[in-house]
Amino acid sequence: MFTSRLERWIAAGCFEALTHDLRKLLRMLADKAADPSAAILDGRTLQSTPESGARAGYDGYKRKKGSKVHIAVDTLGHLLALKVTPANEQERAQVEDLLAEVQEVTGGSVKAAFVDQGYTGKEPAAQAAKHGVELIVVKLAEAKRGFVLLPRRWVVERSFAWASRFRRLARDYERLPSSVAGLHWLAFLTLMLQSLLR
Repeated sequence: MFTSRLERWIAAGCFEALTHDLRKLLRMLADKAADPSAAILDGRTLQSTPESGARAGYDGYKRKKGSKVHIAVDTLGHLLALKVTPANEQERAQVEDLLAEVQEVTGGSVKAAFVDQGYTGKEPAAQAAKHGVELIVVKLAEAKRGFVLLPRRWVVERSFAWASRFRRLARDYERLPSSVAGLHWLAFLTLMLQSLLR
């Protein structure tokens, strides 16, 4: 009964709508504009399980079979847009869909998007420009030794770390990609409510 109710709420976009409203409130409380002017994009691979196996892809870089969750967050780490694909889908191929959703929920306020080297190339930059966004690739220092905090990029990594603390999001336990997406919206909504209460 709980699962079917949860599925209905996910299908109705309840968690997504609440997250967007709460994001605006938290930004204003932090003395920032309600809608951001910059976003950060990235993706993470979730290990597949028997439930998700039929739609899983193989991520050769991470050496994992599963699903890839592509997200866009604002500079405070609040979720703006999300897309779930098989793990073999490239990050650079998701730029257009993510930024179209970002511009829709922010009223076209985003002018820059920070990304890692997985988004390099003319095509992702052209897809971003189509939505009025400049794609800024934050590169890792060539003489890297140990941990390096990348400007702006650390925010999305922190957001993934927050999401991974939810047991249901540690692996891909869902049969449908819409359920994976809906549970991510619920997780970020929970985190934002905790932040508001603090």
